Amino acid sequence: MQMTKNVTLARAEALPDHAPIKINAMGINVFYGEKQALFDVSIACPDRAVTALIGPSGCGKSTFLRCINRMNDTIVGCRVDGRIEIDNEDVNLKSLDPVVLRSRVGMVFQKPNPFPKSIFDNVAYGPKIHGFASSKSELEGIVEHSLKKAGLWGEVADRLHQPGTGLSGGQQQRLVIARAIAVNPEVILMDEPCSALDPIATAKIEELMDELREQYCIVIVTHSMAQAARVSQRTAFFHLGRLVEAGTTEAIFTNPTDPRTQDYITGRSG
Repeated sequence: MQMTKNVTLARAEALPDHAPIKINAMGINVFYGEKQALFDVSIACPDRAVTALIGPSGCGKSTFLRCINRMNDTIVGCRVDGRIEIDNEDVNLKSLDPVVLRSRVGMVFQKPNPFPKSIFDNVAYGPKIHGFASSKSELEGIVEHSLKKAGLWGEVADRLHQPGTGLSGGQQQRLVIARAIAVNPEVILMDEPCSALDPIATAKIEELMDELREQYCIVIVTHSMAQAARVSQRTAFFHLGRLVEAGTTEAIFTNPTDPRTQDYITGRSG
């Protein structure tokens, strides 16, 4: 099949065949009260790569994403069945503190949500509460390192004590990413991180994802197929709460095995 004209695979590099698996989800079912939102989802996400979750609105992409760091625990009446492993450890173990899990699995939401604190304190918050810094200078080093990795240091170095909420939308989203990586996570989850941003800010976030994947496992939910093609090495297509198929991004976009995927990619459904 031919790809839609606005989708290009030029930027995302291919994933090595031997890439180790970081996240392994097996038979995930999610219920909100009596309503079932996810049906028997099984997927593996490799380390040091971007896995994109695509599909129509309400198909279960964000619900699945929130299973990985147990954000669904905060929703009254939500029940998750199945097993999700990070480095072969079940994230749903009763003995695993969700706070500790969420320090290992950072999350970036659709709308930038900096704390009502200074730029410095936004990034320093996590390392402080987790005891990652033993001195002020060490904390300052963590903040600088995190802002540099988020591509924001050069823009805010001279105003670290100004409110983070005073930054532009794109800068706020990069601040949130800096806040996430300040606690040295292993996984970064991104739920529509660019949907509220302009094209220039979106391009900066996409470039940042491409850099960060060299160190982290990244899972992104996106409605933009063009974005999925640009930034991801693997893509998974969800439909009506089910995982239809998953594979390399190139295969999903150029030679999907399921007609529902082909219909969505070509715009005949969705």
